[in-house]
Amino acid sequence: MIKLTATAITVDAAAPDGSRPGQRVIMGIAAPYGVTASVSSGESVLFEPGSLTATDRMPRVYMFHDSSQPVGIVTQLDNSSPNELLFSARISATPLGDTALTLSADGVLDVSVGITPQEWTTDDAGTMRITAATVDEISLVPQPAFNAAKITEVYASASIHHDPDKLDNNEENPLDEETPEMEKTPEIAAVEAATPTAPIWAEAPRRFTLPSPAEYMAAYASSSSEFATLNARIKAAAPDITTGSTGGILPEIITGSVYDSLNPIRPFVSAIGTKAMPTAGATFRRPKITVRPTVTQQPTGELNTLDPSTVTVSNNDISKLTFGTYVTVSEQDLDWTDPASINIILEQLAIAYGQATDNYAVDQLVAQTTQTETLTSFSGADITEAVYGAAYQISNSSNYLPTHYVVSPVTWAKLGMAVDSSNRPVFPYVGAPGMNAQNALGTQAVTSWNGNPLGLSLVVDKNMAGGTTTGTLSGVVGHAAGPAAGFEFYEQMKGAISVDVPSTLGRTIAFRGYAAVFMADATKFVKIVNA
Repeated sequence: MIKLTATAITVDAAAPDGSRPGQRVIMGIAAPYGVTASVSSGESVLFEPGSLTATDRMPRVYMFHDSSQPVGIVTQLDNSSPNELLFSARISATPLGDTALTLSADGVLDVSVGITPQEWTTDDAGTMRITAATVDEISLVPQPAFNAAKITEVYASASIHHDPDKLDNNEENPLDEETPEMEKTPEIAAVEAATPTAPIWAEAPRRFTLPSPAEYMAAYASSSSEFATLNARIKAAAPDITTGSTGGILPEIITGSVYDSLNPIRPFVSAIGTKAMPTAGATFRRPKITVRPTVTQQPTGELNTLDPSTVTVSNNDISKLTFGTYVTVSEQDLDWTDPASINIILEQLAIAYGQATDNYAVDQLVAQTTQTETLTSFSGADITEAVYGAAYQISNSSNYLPTHYVVSPVTWAKLGMAVDSSNRPVFPYVGAPGMNAQNALGTQAVTSWNGNPLGLSLVVDKNMAGGTTTGTLSGVVGHAAGPAAGFEFYEQMKGAISVDVPSTLGRTIAFRGYAAVFMADATKFVKIVNA
């Protein structure tokens, strides 16, 4: 849970002389740039400077990311600061708007931004680094994902009562100079089609005590908005787990966090990047040039007819695959465990999903790569010969060179052990005593997966089948970077979903998502196979 520190804000009620008559405006920081936080879906997200922009339609202001509880409209987004996205919004004169102004003035509510990612990358730590996204809405929430996302000023009409003696009006207003511009609502243009990418709410994951069956049914009977809010807050967990399964986290005193032996990373997927998957349809199409024009010399003499040619672009249908699993947790386990079992189980479900999709991508790369190169041994000369042979096959068919070498841990270890005829490391650890590596063919260290044998980016993934015996695979060399990458990975991570099971006093929790791969050009990859 991300804890917040209360911050001072200003409330400017309407003056007796009529200045700021009926004004209902809030200003603040929609989201900081360059800061990592876990959002409501469980993902780790970072906004790069200037990455957040609005469409022609200005975002609305909601309570708790609930579109059935609108309270106003954003009048200006200010991207002039490299550190944060500033905003100004007008709050509507409704009972819910009055509540929003009052809670904002009292420091109860802060800011959470809802965005649709357009461009992003995933780093080695699994953080989604967003470089371009549109702001769909700004919500007022008590617990934002980013501590810096907050309301800095509230201009309330005289009908919203506050005690001026209890308010701090001394905080500097970062938006003072632009207030006149922010009070102007821009003309709303036609709405462009939304990018088919799942939205992200920059709201902190919350610890939540699950409701009893009676509370759940009462919320259902109360109102649709209350029931929707309750369902949105329900987080859940993993195959029939009872208190007998989690005896280690029942009330005995526990020191430190729960130990997990698996590193929750997706090396191959992180290296090649994730592309946005269209939301509609069970399949989508990827165009590819299959027939290129052929240029020949004009027959001798002027005005002679050139040889005809053609260009063919084929459509490749890509099927979406669903990955997921579910577990059922007893209500007793949810209520009695400390630390809360639901957080641990939900995290494990997310890790399991990540491992499954990464393994699928690696398996498809290996299965759809048909070109091979033989590795006689792991000597420096044989490794050089095999990798350059793979590079030759790739460049000979496409004029592209390889960018990555995807290997298993055993192949990574053998590369590090490789020596030349004088027993000197072929890929030495730079910085070791007496090791300057002036003549090295690349570097490698036992403390890092990173390396650059013969200039290639080394990707070490336990899901890559590997070995050192005859006929086993010692990795795939290929062009997997940039717009001409020969292999593409698409994903729409749906996250967790849960439902109560009143008959057993339990909760069933599922974690799921969609993934697909496209081998655009198999000639850009070569398998290194042991002789």
